[in-house]
Parts: sequence; structure tokens; C-alpha cells
Amino acid sequence: MATALRHITEESISKVPDASNMCIGIVVSEWNSVITNALLHGAVSTLEEHGALPENIHVKTVPGSFELIYGAHQMTLNGGYDAIIILGSVIRGETPHFDYICQGVTYGIARLNAKSEIPVVYGLLTTDTLEQAQERAGGRLGNKGSECAVVAIKMAKF
Repeated sequence: MATALRHITEESISKVPDASNMCIGIVVSEWNSVITNALLHGAVSTLEEHGALPENIHVKTVPGSFELIYGAHQMTLNGGYDAIIILGSVIRGETPHFDYICQGVTYGIARLNAKSEIPVVYGLLTTDTLEQAQERAGGRLGNKGSECAVVAIKMAKF
């Protein structure tokens, strides 16, 4: 299981730069809100733990995960952000919709990263079940929103 081999360790968290002078944008999907709200809480808490001021954490919501691309793109255009985090959750269903959404968001965010002057951190959970999503949104496997906040801080200092 890839999550068991976390790249964000206690040692690496202790080396996170100070975020007190950073402005971070977060785009979060309303779809699967029980999961995405937990991811958002993890991200905001972690940013604040590392010094980010609440007034410098700007959260925008979009209806679904596919719209995360547009939301993040608009934040890159409006400027003033040191990094942007996207947070969403897609849970596999009985149709290929899961594959199209996951592939589209992944491609869209990768493209933004290649063209933008600021990092866009990928925080889209792509799970088979609600239980797997819950495990990654504050459950036994941690909170991917928190991990994304650490990545955003580090990438903003890149």
C-alpha cells in the first residue's frame, strides 16, 4: 500500500519552512463533502501550525472535482499566491466516469504546473470505496490535506 510508505515523515515535517509570509490558495470540491471538508480542515490546520496567517489562506469551492482545474487556473491568473492546493475526492462507481474524471483532473493539474509560475499541489483522492477515502481524510492513514499543505509550503520555497 503506497500510503503506508509515506514520503512526509515526522523528520521532514520538522524541516518545513516558516509559512508566516506565504499566501496559499485552496480550491476544494463540494462533491463528497464529508471527505473534502476533512481534507480542508487538515490543510488549513497544518498551514497555520507552520505559521500561515488565517487571512492569508484563501479557500474557494467548486461543485465537483473536474472543476478543480478551472478554480486552480483562476487562482494562478489572479496572482498573489505562493502556492495553490486542490482538494477533491472521487470514489469509484459502476461506470467509467471515475476514470475520466481522475485522468482529466490529473492531466489538467499537471498542465497547470508546467505552465504556471506557482506550484499547484495535487490533493485529489482517487479511491475505490468511501472507507478508503475516510482512511486518508483523517483516519488511520493520516490526512492527505495536511500532507498537501506541507508540500505547498515546501514548493513555495522551491
